[in-house]
Amino acid sequence: MNRTSHAEVTGRLRAAGCVFAEDEAGLLISAAGSPAELTGMVDRRVLGEPLEHVLGWAEFCGLRIVVEPGVFVPRRRSELLARLAVEIAGASAADRPVVVDLCCGSGAVGAAVVASVQRADVHAADIDHAAVQCARRNLPPEQVYEGDLYAALPEWLRGRVDVLVANAPYVPTDAIPLLPAEARLHEPLVALDGGADGLDVQHRIAAGALTWLAPGGHLLVETSAAQVETTMEIFASSGLPSTATHSTELEATVVTGGRPTS
Repeated sequence: MNRTSHAEVTGRLRAAGCVFAEDEAGLLISAAGSPAELTGMVDRRVLGEPLEHVLGWAEFCGLRIVVEPGVFVPRRRSELLARLAVEIAGASAADRPVVVDLCCGSGAVGAAVVASVQRADVHAADIDHAAVQCARRNLPPEQVYEGDLYAALPEWLRGRVDVLVANAPYVPTDAIPLLPAEARLHEPLVALDGGADGLDVQHRIAAGALTWLAPGGHLLVETSAAQVETTMEIFASSGLPSTATHSTELEATVVTGGRPTS
């Protein structure tokens, strides 16, 4: 593709409201195998499909994560969740720490742990069929399970999980219409809608965590700055003393709770 092609693609993307039109044009041109394919990809992007769905991948923690149409796109802010999971798993005294990526979506957080902690035994689960199929392209497919939270996990994991990480939906139902169209129209509602206060799924995850965590294990959940105090109260009510970590750079907040060692 020549400079004119890049300028034309940039112009179409900019006219459609893409803020980073020039960068996106370069990515689309690099990904396209032919002029016809490029035209189709640009058409999809102009119509509002997320760039990651059009490309077929998202960059996350320095990795290219496969992201298929209809699957939740991993956000950069979730890199804080992944970094903390990597830190805790890497410091674990277990020979092969067990990590579970719950509400895994594409499996991006689990994949980041696999890439950084090679001795970790990583499992993942999601209720959405499309997400599970996608996650099986980013993680060992036999260790990605479909089902509703803990019901998806094999029984032998009960009481053996060293790091339980969850990017559960935390957008209040009434706020869903305020989300960008890319999310509202192209990502599954089950990955976005957290119920009336946004924390329905967090309640369920925290309530079952002690059953699945190994002694000394940790639960990590992404939340918002506005919800962090409530998230910590949810952890406390489930017997999980917690701390909050915030990244100004990523505009991200994670609550970490621990099961006592005894």
